[in-house]
Amino acid sequence: MAKLTQDELLAQFEEMTLIELSEFVKAFEDKFDVTAAAPVAVAAVAGGVGGAEAAVEEQDEFDVILDGAGDKKIQVIKEVRALTSLGLKEAKDLVDTAGAKVLEKVNKEAAEKAKAQLEGAGAKVTVK
Repeated sequence: MAKLTQDELLAQFEEMTLIELSEFVKAFEDKFDVTAAAPVAVAAVAGGVGGAEAAVEEQDEFDVILDGAGDKKIQVIKEVRALTSLGLKEAKDLVDTAGAKVLEKVNKEAAEKAKAQLEGAGAKVTVK
């Protein structure tokens, strides 16, 4: 089999649907025992004069956590699917899992928008 270049691979991925791409990523993770999650960045804390003061960084990455689906579970599943690239089964499983992360490491605006959409559908949501 001929080795594909990076550009050829990207061209192939462009032709895939989100569901096909999601399934590919899962198969890739399983085959090579890796995860596609972004690595956790370590923030350095700068010391002040004499090391007595510590600079505090403002949080710029947030996780949107689904605490409960509420009475309108189907609407919440629809919103989860709209916010993520998950299929119906994966979205349902996520909604059924208490404390599941819907979005990870997103900016504040995206987290607040997702929280508003999910709460509008009747879900209980926490942004951390």
